[in-house]
Amino acid sequence: MTTTIEAKRDGDWLTIALARPDARNALSSEMVAELLALLDTTAEDASIRGITLRGQGRVFCAGGDLKGFGRSLDDPEAAAAIEASSRAAGTLFHRVATMPQTTIMAVHGAAMAGGMGLACAGDLNIVTADCRFALTETRLGIVPAQIAPFVVARAGLPAARRLMLTGAQFDGKAAFELRIADEVVADTAALDATEARLRADVLACAPGANAATKRLLQTLAPVDAETFVNHAATVFRECLQSDEGREGMAAFVGKREPGWQP
Repeated sequence: MTTTIEAKRDGDWLTIALARPDARNALSSEMVAELLALLDTTAEDASIRGITLRGQGRVFCAGGDLKGFGRSLDDPEAAAAIEASSRAAGTLFHRVATMPQTTIMAVHGAAMAGGMGLACAGDLNIVTADCRFALTETRLGIVPAQIAPFVVARAGLPAARRLMLTGAQFDGKAAFELRIADEVVADTAALDATEARLRADVLACAPGANAATKRLLQTLAPVDAETFVNHAATVFRECLQSDEGREGMAAFVGKREPGWQP
């Protein structure tokens, strides 16, 4: 039983929908836990050959649940809680990236911050032309910690550096030019049609060969996942508990601009 995601199996394909449309499908701790549990189970099920991840409502995913962070900053055990939350998110992104099944990300509306990182962790990305993307973390006084390796793997270090250090927003066409998207389509109807075509292409490949290819590609990573997840959690927590992080969270909750923005 899940409350933040919905999963539907169609033969040998699993479609997972982020199901918090009223919260713009933000990655709450509960959603992260439910996704991890489902993906861990799915990874052991050889009868499932592919996975599509999409969002319900108007957007794919608005990123992390920052309001939850803001409430916990002054808790005596905040440091451990923040790092644990960040570590769980990092584990989710690495779980998505290392699934033996091929993953398709069907992205519409918006994929912001952690939502963009989640999309970058997938194998095949389809986005609508009007979809909005941004790495907004540094505008809130924090860092795009756990998603960094997946954005870099997709867009390359120079582009990732520019996106992270400016927080600039861009659309689906630009996402394609940045290699964050594999295909850009006109609307959600075209998104569905393209997802169906890619699904058929994946199913034409041998599932064992696809899984072995993914394992082979993962050996190219220069830093092991556990080391990076732990380090990124510490960096994220230090920034979140800093003066800038506190001001950024207060501005976010108060729906105002942070003090450092001219």
